Amino acid sequence: MEQVRLGNSGLKVSRIALGCMSFGDTTSGFNEWSLNEEESAPFFQQAVELGINFWDTANVYCLGSSEEYTGRAIKKYSTREEIVLATKVHFPVHSGPGGRGTSRKAVMENIDASLKRLGTDYVDLYQIHRFDPETPVEETMEALHDVVKAGKARYIGASSMWAWQFSKMQYTAELNGWTKFVSMQNQYNLLMREEEREMMGLLLDQGVGSIPYSPLAKGRVCRPWGERTERMDNDPVGKRFDIDEDAPIVDAVQKVADARGVPMAQIALAWVLRHPAVSSPIVGATKPHHLSDAAAALELELTDEEVAALEEHYRPHLPSGF
Repeated sequence: MEQVRLGNSGLKVSRIALGCMSFGDTTSGFNEWSLNEEESAPFFQQAVELGINFWDTANVYCLGSSEEYTGRAIKKYSTREEIVLATKVHFPVHSGPGGRGTSRKAVMENIDASLKRLGTDYVDLYQIHRFDPETPVEETMEALHDVVKAGKARYIGASSMWAWQFSKMQYTAELNGWTKFVSMQNQYNLLMREEEREMMGLLLDQGVGSIPYSPLAKGRVCRPWGERTERMDNDPVGKRFDIDEDAPIVDAVQKVADARGVPMAQIALAWVLRHPAVSSPIVGATKPHHLSDAAAALELELTDEEVAALEEHYRPHLPSGF
């Protein structure tokens, strides 16, 4: 597995990241497709075997049990030194004043809670899950800087916000001599390319690495348009990608994949990987072939004609996920 720098930072990560949102307590009510610890274990093991050492979770995933599973899997299948561990803070985890957002109280409270669940003294990448309009950016950036200086995080990152918000936070950190973000976890795939308008250019200019979530549009670009799944019909996030006008894009993925004799997922992920701002797409796995297909996509180089066919039918969408 190729190792790349996360943006211009010195942090090396695997070219594919393991997304851990689907691993957690099935009774948490977080989602209907969570895999319990026994069911999750083979995917952590497979990631290690494939060389996928960049693992991404969040405090809110399955109400903390995703972090618990991830921490125990590191001890079982690898070592802390071999894994680049990332988690997040922002979404509600309890009703107290520090239970949500990115205030100093929330950041300090939740980093400690995450470390306890993960069973480690530090995370490699601590990310704000969203922009918090109720907290001054100075407060958030100084708190994150203090987390780094306390040795509880090595680097910091952000996720899903407008480019002007990200720029404001970066500039505030630079102005005050605080730690800056090295990564942006943004939504980017063949069906949602709005990040190309502002964010991707900003990331390239500032040397920040993109680690896209939903690079396969919640699986929508991995199967023929008319084929349905239970998750597709029940996942509220996945419904963002169930728009009839996007059918020609999925059809194009199918045609390129058929011509190549490879799964559609490999074509769709290879397209994401070719963007120069992308460091490591985050791939969630619930079936054995998900990670192996992702790894195989690294060996696939699309032609200009194939790229043109995949991009031809895109139409502007309202950005989602902020």
